[in-house]
Amino acid sequence: MIYLELMVSFLQIGLFSIGGGYAAIPLIQNEVVMNRAWLSMSEFTDLITIAEMTPGPIAVNSATFVGTRIAGPLGAVAATFGCIFPSLIIVSILFHLYSKYGQMSVMKNIMDALRPAIIALIFSAGLSILAVSAFNSGVFDLKDINYIGCALFLAALFAIGKLKLNPIWVMVSCGFLNLAVYGLMEVMGL
Repeated sequence: MIYLELMVSFLQIGLFSIGGGYAAIPLIQNEVVMNRAWLSMSEFTDLITIAEMTPGPIAVNSATFVGTRIAGPLGAVAATFGCIFPSLIIVSILFHLYSKYGQMSVMKNIMDALRPAIIALIFSAGLSILAVSAFNSGVFDLKDINYIGCALFLAALFAIGKLKLNPIWVMVSCGFLNLAVYGLMEVMGL
């Protein structure tokens, strides 16, 4: 039954995506693209872009999108419930433990130990998205560089990092620039 598959898949993602949305991206990719083949890598990249632009957590937005795509509105409910249920339980337990034992050195050591794992998950997600954006094949291959994607990435990085421009306007501008460049290339027959 597809609803149960969606719920269990996103239950696993929700259970193991420690560190928030960016840390969940590799888990979502593995489950949705690799294990279940519900989406292609290109569709997954589009999913992450949409999930990032819409309000709410990336994992929840992704679950809702995939659930809708695979099994309609009930699929969205099943996938979203699977994604948020572990968080509801874990946060309730952690709140109780942290409010009771938060000042103990053991609890502080546990929190410090989780940080490197979270950074590694976020870095892995960034590399996956970079591969799809910067290389036409989605694989790190210098013969297959997407120069337009790389140029837009560097421009966006500069605009957000150095010029401190609003990230929403940078995303919208990059989208329009990409559309204009590829539209012009298509008109010119390139």
